[in-house]
Amino acid sequence: MARVAGVNIPDEKRAIISLTYVRGIGRTSSKKILQKVGLDVNIKIKDLAETELAKIREVIAADYLVEGDLSQRERDSINRLKNINAYRGLRHKLNLPVRGQRTKTNARTKRGKRVTVGSGKLKAPAPK
Repeated sequence: MARVAGVNIPDEKRAIISLTYVRGIGRTSSKKILQKVGLDVNIKIKDLAETELAKIREVIAADYLVEGDLSQRERDSINRLKNINAYRGLRHKLNLPVRGQRTKTNARTKRGKRVTVGSGKLKAPAPK
């Protein structure tokens, strides 16, 4: 397996797909990287020479924010919103949806598993 930006990328897949295993690189970015290096998007990673992989690594290091640095920037941005008490920061603090979604229903991903509301009584045993 080839390593790019600290991530093992699959050898058997096309280069445009393999590069998307790196956090922060999608299909569009992957295509631009390969065009900048001068490679065909359909070539497989196992068919690349080490020099071509090195060029890909250089382009990613120079032009793209990936993996840990990207995560750190996202975390810093959210913490900045929390510190200045922006509305979005408050929504992050309260673990609620940030972008205007409704919360009366839905929002299960952000709010967590549904807790049933009821009397708390045990169910009657099933008849034999």
